[in-house]
Amino acid sequence: MRDTEPLTGEPLALDLVNTRPASAEGRTDLLDTPERLAAWLALEESRLGSETGGAVPTKADLAAVHAVRDHTETAVQALLHGQEPPAAALRALTQAQRAAPAVRELTWNGEAVTPAVRRTGPLGVRLAAVLAEAAADLLTDPALGRLKECEADDCVMLFLPAHPRRRWCSPARCGNRARVARYYQRHKQPASVARTGEAQ
Repeated sequence: MRDTEPLTGEPLALDLVNTRPASAEGRTDLLDTPERLAAWLALEESRLGSETGGAVPTKADLAAVHAVRDHTETAVQALLHGQEPPAAALRALTQAQRAAPAVRELTWNGEAVTPAVRRTGPLGVRLAAVLAEAAADLLTDPALGRLKECEADDCVMLFLPAHPRRRWCSPARCGNRARVARYYQRHKQPASVARTGEAQ
């Protein structure tokens, strides 16, 4: 897995926060264009339901998603370090949910009444509401006490480990790098030993 590809599989709010991995130049934004946002939404489609509705995101939609991501990351980082999340971040997440509340739209399918969750408003407002709701679920989940940051030196990814010994955000990304580095360290000869061997 390349670092330019978003990690998925954590709670939706963490997947969103993890779209800003570290790179040699600093933090990289994997949602820096409407097109890349559309690709990420496709990856998360099973969890977003019908909120995208096949719509193509705009720059305004991207800005709304970025705002929720920033507030979520601020709150999560505070909790990760045992601090109180800033009230402004929590208020902003609540306001994002309020802007496009979920309504259970009732329909008849021929046999029974069925509910479908619907939100109204522009795509960015709907996405911000869904993602802020996911952040609220994460921030109030007792499992958040297990939250970890990847142990790789150059990684800032966050995850909720199912197993307490998990150390890496991804076995294919940082876990593999760490194994390769350990192998290299175990098998490389000190320079002085190599020179001695060449002289004989």
